[in-house]
Parts: sequence; structure tokens; C-alpha cells
Amino acid sequence: MAFNYTTTKKTVDQSMLLCCKFFISEGRNIATLDAVERVARSNPETVIVHKFHDRTYNRARYSLVSYVLHDCTGNAIYSPLQQTVVAMAEAAFNAINLELHEGAHPRLGAVDDIVFHPLACASLDDAAWLAKAVAADFANQFNVPVFLYAAAHPTGKQLDTIRRELGFYRPNFMGNQWAGWTMPDILPQTPDKGPIVVSRAKGISMIGARPWVTLYNIPILSTDVSAARRIARKVSARGGGLPAVQTLRIVCEDFNEIACMLLEPNRVGADRVQNLVEMLAAQEGLDVEKGYFTDLSPEMIIEQYMNLISTKKSSP
Repeated sequence: MAFNYTTTKKTVDQSMLLCCKFFISEGRNIATLDAVERVARSNPETVIVHKFHDRTYNRARYSLVSYVLHDCTGNAIYSPLQQTVVAMAEAAFNAINLELHEGAHPRLGAVDDIVFHPLACASLDDAAWLAKAVAADFANQFNVPVFLYAAAHPTGKQLDTIRRELGFYRPNFMGNQWAGWTMPDILPQTPDKGPIVVSRAKGISMIGARPWVTLYNIPILSTDVSAARRIARKVSARGGGLPAVQTLRIVCEDFNEIACMLLEPNRVGADRVQNLVEMLAAQEGLDVEKGYFTDLSPEMIIEQYMNLISTKKSSP
């Protein structure tokens, strides 16, 4: 589809932006990570504003930003992110074999999760449109089962609910790790897009759209898995803890980590989560390190995007 950007491009870049967080099940193979990143950087209209790799998790996340265009009725019709994300997925699927994967972070797919967030003046509907467009591309080009979630799902079904139904949170290796593919080749439930039969190498992809989510991890300086699990549960909304907070206990080499997803960070922020974890850990007789964010804030994301896109435009 061809567009005339000459009169609208500058305005669109600054006020109608979408951020994609692209998670893959690889955090150790530098050649694979370079291949995925190289594809992302080949599109001059999308920008990688942040990336996070973890060898213990064996997982990586790329945060990308670009604009979205609308038709005369206000409906989203085009974003460079669609082409970039699909190209990144192709590179990841070509390089990652989930049957050979092992790590401390749960996963269901080589391209495990893709979520779109509206930034600046873009809407959640814009993000949902793009999520559904990318899901259709996944089904058609890669023959991968896709489960939509949050604003991209017809009824708003949440990511953690779908993951729980598919066994995402159950370790299958050494008691607290994930390795290979252990699900049936035929899924127990029908995906929103793509086949019900799963490729063991590619697995399943989750694709959604939601308002901004903050990711905040807190190290627990102990190898006591049971205590860390109790803390994680008591912090989460599901366990009667803080509202709009989801947690995941992850076992690292010589400590545990509580990975926190803050679904409404303006309502329940990282300081409140940190304080509760410290209190609960003290009750268990454990020490806690100061937590860390694995991504930038929306304001920092936009600022980084504007700086990087300006640099791209000025490059010969």
C-alpha cells in the first residue's frame, strides 16, 4: 500500500506512536540475537529504543517504536512496525529451535510474546489493530498458532489466563527450569489464528495490545525456592497482594528473582512493590536487593525514539 507522507509525516511521528515489545526465547546465542536485531535495524522507519537480554532466562526483549497512520475516518491503516516485526519473527523462527531451548524463564514459543502499547496520542484501538494484523501474518506466513490477548482479544482475555490454561507456569526440567517442548502436538484449545497443530521447533506465539505495563525485577538473596514462591504469591493480585500486579518467581544460579508486571503502574508503582517484597522477605529472614526496571518509561521511550529517528533522517 502506498502513502504520501510529505505533509503528514512529521506530525504523525511525534503524536501517533506505537511501541512493540518483542520477546524471543533466546538470550545466549549472539549470532541469533544479532540476526534478529539486524533485521529490525534495516527498516529506517522503525527504531529499537531498548533491548534486554538475560542468559539465565535465555530470553530477550526488543522495544521498538514507529508511527501509525489513519484513514479519513480515524481507523488505523498502516504502521511500519508490522513489516519489521514480521521480519524479526522470520529471523527468530529460522534460528531458534524450541526443542533445544533451556532456561529459567517459562516460554511457549520461539517468538514467545509480542505486545503493542499506544504512545503519545495513539489509541489502544490502534495497538489492537496492529496486534491482529501481525497475528494474521504469523498464521499465514509461519503457520504458527497465535493466541490474542487483552485489547486484541474479542472478549479482552488476559495473557496470564491464557498462559495458565496452556501450562506456561509449570517447569518441566530440574524442578524449576523449562526445556524443550512437552505439550501435545495438537493443542487442547483452538488458537485465535493459525493451526491447532504445533511445530515443536516454533511453538506458540502470544500477541496482544494493552496500555503501558512496567516490568520490574527484584532479586531475593537466597536459594530458598519455597520462600521466594511464597513471597511472589503474596505480592501478586492473584494471591491477595497488590492490585494489578502479576509476579513470577524465577530461580537464578545463586539467588531467586521476583519478576513483577505492573499492569497499572500509575496506580501501583515499583516503590510500593519493593516495600512489600522487602517486608515479606524480612518475615522469611531473607535479604533483598533493590529492584531494577527492564525497560524505559513511556516518556523516555518517546524521547529516545525522537532522538534516534532524527539521527536516522540526518544520516546520508
